Amino acid sequence: MYEGKTHSLFARYAVPQMIGLLFNSIYLIVDGIFIGNRLGRDSMAAAAVAVPLIEILISLSMAVASGAGILISSQLGRKENDKAVKTFNTAILCSAAISILVMTAGNLFIHPLAQLLGSTPQIHQESVTYLRYIITFSPFLVFSFLLGGLARNDGCPKLAMFALAFGSVSNIVLDYVFMYPLNMEIAGAALATALGPIFSVLILLPHFLLKKGHLFFAKCRIRLQNVVRILKLGFPSFIMEFTIGIITFVYNFAIVRCGYGEIGLAAYLVIGYLMLIILTIFLGFAEGLQPVFSYFTGTGEFQRSRDMRRFAARVFLSTGIVCYLLIVLFSRYFFSIFTPGDIELIDFMQSKSLPYFCGFFLAGYNILMISYWQSSQHTKKALAVSLARSILWPPVLIMVLPLLFGNEVIWLCHSLSETLTACMAFCILLKTGKHTKPQLRKEL
Repeated sequence: MYEGKTHSLFARYAVPQMIGLLFNSIYLIVDGIFIGNRLGRDSMAAAAVAVPLIEILISLSMAVASGAGILISSQLGRKENDKAVKTFNTAILCSAAISILVMTAGNLFIHPLAQLLGSTPQIHQESVTYLRYIITFSPFLVFSFLLGGLARNDGCPKLAMFALAFGSVSNIVLDYVFMYPLNMEIAGAALATALGPIFSVLILLPHFLLKKGHLFFAKCRIRLQNVVRILKLGFPSFIMEFTIGIITFVYNFAIVRCGYGEIGLAAYLVIGYLMLIILTIFLGFAEGLQPVFSYFTGTGEFQRSRDMRRFAARVFLSTGIVCYLLIVLFSRYFFSIFTPGDIELIDFMQSKSLPYFCGFFLAGYNILMISYWQSSQHTKKALAVSLARSILWPPVLIMVLPLLFGNEVIWLCHSLSETLTACMAFCILLKTGKHTKPQLRKEL
């Protein structure tokens, strides 16, 4: 499964996952386009409230998928297929428990949840409507990412890509049907987003039900230590995925606090879509490389793992620079798709996007290092970088810098946090040395 040159493995594993995740991000963006053109600024702000929750759900799913995937790829590398099947089924049951908890608690406390996520009195009812659909169908969202990640670790990256892409395309079709012919307004946009992952799950299930690979459904005795092991290994991925949700939450709060109001929330929704595209490219590459790094760890091919990391670093940095150049040249056209008649909002978004994205070429490097250290079981290093770019630098910078330099500086804080994190990651890499080997522990 993992034979071939570095660039061939990158193309075989990283590129399909990036494409699949990119399609998944596109359906959130299409929601914004339909909402902006059909319903206007306030409805866009209401949809923005749900973005952190969606990112939390994806983060929970990816935490389990990555933690289990690291073990599975290492186990398959050592020909321990029975252990891999046990890990797979433990991950399935763990995700089912998480899904039921989220669905139940979310519906019971939906009004305070909407307020916590940043809804204002003017948009509260629409925010609750959107959130209710997302929460009710959340198990399908969780399992679409979980099964996709596990299929990738089972040597089927193209199947995972197709499943995510098909779910995204179906969402786009349903967006149009629900919002135009059926005129369901924001409920239609939410329902389309909620139903898309069902198609992804239906595409992925036969691979495991029909035992087409090494992984399949089987009776499994759950042990708490096994669940803890999966979650511990997957926690850096949770933080890495959750960073988008954390930053969106922090910015929603800061935008209201700094007096930007509904125009600020609506603008940040669209800027957030652009952020989602860029980070999804990086996250897709990184998640696609996870099985490769983990397999090399299991087989002891440390030099091949380092070669892949160096090659990927060049790809990530180059991709980030190209993305920023495209934002400088063409961002206004992108923003105009959402609210073509609202010139004030378009001008606002364009002026804030340039400082917001100026340091994003370093975000890719940070995400790569998290994936590399996590997959090779240097969990503490991966966690340190994950926490730095999520709950350390962004809140601190957003809280402190406006007091020193005025409210406008909040649009620069995200790039500054990625820059500081990249410096930290590079220092850790230099300190640990290039010959450090993963410390393998007793696994499932």
